[in-house]
Amino acid sequence: MSMSPVSPDIAASMSSSSFIRKMFEKGLELKKQFGEDSVCDFSLGNPDVPPPAKTREVLLRIADEAVRPLGLGYCPNAGIPAVREAIANHLAKQQGVRLSAADVVMTVGAAGAMVSFFRAVIEPGDEVITPAPYFVEYGSYCGHFGGVLRPVPSIPPAFSPNLDAIAAAITQKTRAIIVNSPNNPTGCIYPLDVMRRLADLVDRVNEERAKIPGARPLFLLSDEPYRAFAFDGAVVPPVLPLTKWACVLGSFSKTLSLAGERIGYFAANPSLPDHATLIAAVTLTNRTLGSVNAPVIGQRLAAALLDESVDLDVYDRRRRLMAKVLSEAGIQFEMPKGAFYFFAKSPVPDESAFVDELLKERILVVPGTGFGFSGYVRLSCSVDERIIARSAEGFRRAMIKFRS
Repeated sequence: MSMSPVSPDIAASMSSSSFIRKMFEKGLELKKQFGEDSVCDFSLGNPDVPPPAKTREVLLRIADEAVRPLGLGYCPNAGIPAVREAIANHLAKQQGVRLSAADVVMTVGAAGAMVSFFRAVIEPGDEVITPAPYFVEYGSYCGHFGGVLRPVPSIPPAFSPNLDAIAAAITQKTRAIIVNSPNNPTGCIYPLDVMRRLADLVDRVNEERAKIPGARPLFLLSDEPYRAFAFDGAVVPPVLPLTKWACVLGSFSKTLSLAGERIGYFAANPSLPDHATLIAAVTLTNRTLGSVNAPVIGQRLAAALLDESVDLDVYDRRRRLMAKVLSEAGIQFEMPKGAFYFFAKSPVPDESAFVDELLKERILVVPGTGFGFSGYVRLSCSVDERIIARSAEGFRRAMIKFRS
């Protein structure tokens, strides 16, 4: 009998690895077999719109500075002070709360921010609540430290969080509620009244916990990498003004098409009790998890491009074209108000059958089960419009199979 070189929990994770990656790998096989132009791959949210034009100018300037002593050396673990200050000023305008560099930690993407936060606050057995469907990696991010993800189904077709169910799911072990708006995979933007009620719930829970010796607080953690992707006049409500227990994290992977540069941030409400201790803890875990500090080039690049953005009109055109293609095929969906995904209803309860039928048409989508919500499929609009248009006949043919 052979001995496994990996831990049991990681072995279990590997056996049920991300549906997104599985479909992406299936796409590579199909492209190799049938050719790149014959496959319509909507599986991966990899931003393909070019970075802002100013990026080249900034990179050249950084290159000149990099050849100086320590130009690419270690920086403070929380990030370059000037960059933290720039991010704080940017978030202050966005969130409507006064922030300083002391409120911000630069991280290795939004994922690095969340993992560092969980390492700082999670103990084995602690629970994290999130509305479902949800980004698939949340379970791993808290699970690495013994945390348990507790998804709470949202209310279709708009997928607004079920606040009563979230309230019922909170226990003394609950340490955080994650919200992701605009949402991956649904494209839903949570309205201000929903966010206010959620913040009020967090406040009420913490008021009760404050009466219990040794109790620890409940955080409202807002994951915002898609904040800039809001369409048709939709507004993404700021979270920090709603409760002192709110923290925000995000990245520049999507807004600046810098996904591979791995640059993100964590910010805590300055009114949060013992705020400095939390920031110091996230700074420590950011370092000791192996990151040491966020990439220096990425920090400087992000700070210089804070007022820039990729061409969001490109994503909006794709969104509208995708809506047309799906509608003409007879596929039901709620028009996404944000991000660059569609969460479309499967014509049959077991969406894997629909996924398989689409594969026969060389169309790749991700089953909703991978996001904790079966009966739906996710499609990424981070693809060329020609691919979306080319998929129309395949979607129609697949749907005909389920009408017969």
